Amino acid sequence: MIRVAIADDQQLIRGGFRSLLEAEPDIEIVGEAGSGAEAVALVTATRPDVVLMDIRMPDGDGLWATEQIVQKPDLKDTHIVIVTTFELDEYVGRAIRAGASGFLVKDTEPVELIRAVRVVAGGDALLSPGVTKRLLERISGQLREAPDTTQLNVITEREREVLALVGQGLTNEEIGKTLFLSPLTAKTHVSRIMSKLGARDRVQLVVIAYETGLVHAGRTE
Repeated sequence: MIRVAIADDQQLIRGGFRSLLEAEPDIEIVGEAGSGAEAVALVTATRPDVVLMDIRMPDGDGLWATEQIVQKPDLKDTHIVIVTTFELDEYVGRAIRAGASGFLVKDTEPVELIRAVRVVAGGDALLSPGVTKRLLERISGQLREAPDTTQLNVITEREREVLALVGQGLTNEEIGKTLFLSPLTAKTHVSRIMSKLGARDRVQLVVIAYETGLVHAGRTE
């Protein structure tokens, strides 16, 4: 069962998400919050698998709440989906850095919302890899001005190759084809890289690929 918390200052939005998700046999709503502070308290108490987090809320916005949640070691398995009015909200860069696992716009089709919850609960990036890549290319200037490669010292050369391809938005199957590996082997490499770099999910690996200079907008090293 996938346990979901909903944080939005609009009761109508919360109710709509709840009704849609509760109709699914594998999804359970553990609670709702109308502010950032309430969201942190709710997530701390219930430890959901996924949080649908609005950005603009009173008493600590969704970005602040995301930062607070990600900092808690006992909530490392909780994945946060930022829900925005616009696909490229001005705060998306900060949300990525804070540890968000993906993004939704509020007019997302119901079937996509349901799929997103399941994908994120499985530890993958919410957005398709290609969309994630395009998003990060457009905000990459917000991530780091000067590349810092020191954190790559803990991974092998092969793992650097895999990380660069993750940063380009390739799936495990596409990585396998590029490097002549099986999809399972590619997935194993990705999992090991996540563990070594302390990344919460695939989105964080893409961020690291940009931060370390392995990937730049429109090209790779």
